[in-house]
Amino acid sequence: MCAVTNDNGADVDYCVSAPPSGEDSAVDLIGELLAKVKTNLILAHDEDDGLLRGNILAALGYAESYQKRSYKNEPLPATTEQAIIMLASHFFESRDGSTGGFFADYVGGAKQTWDAVNRLLLLEKRWEV
Repeated sequence: MCAVTNDNGADVDYCVSAPPSGEDSAVDLIGELLAKVKTNLILAHDEDDGLLRGNILAALGYAESYQKRSYKNEPLPATTEQAIIMLASHFFESRDGSTGGFFADYVGGAKQTWDAVNRLLLLEKRWEV
């Protein structure tokens, strides 16, 4: 399933075409990112998948807005994918509003995460006006 419901109740379609393999197939971008975010967070259960999907949609939306592009019909560059994984993981670890997670004892950790994400996203930003 490639359609995901956003916070406003609207279905958002994030299917992208897979590399040609002789058959008509689509890749569920959100599903692929979910697996990678769970690996990044070292999560083996499915109990938080709904929350993680929301975090991924928010991170993907941020990336698209920052880069002034859409990944609904474009391949996701590796740098952008890493930024989305980092940001979705940060959202999950900081869901109570604190710095949370790995950076719980370092207040500047959240800023470092955002700085790294923005630098990665900058590499694929469209600069036209």
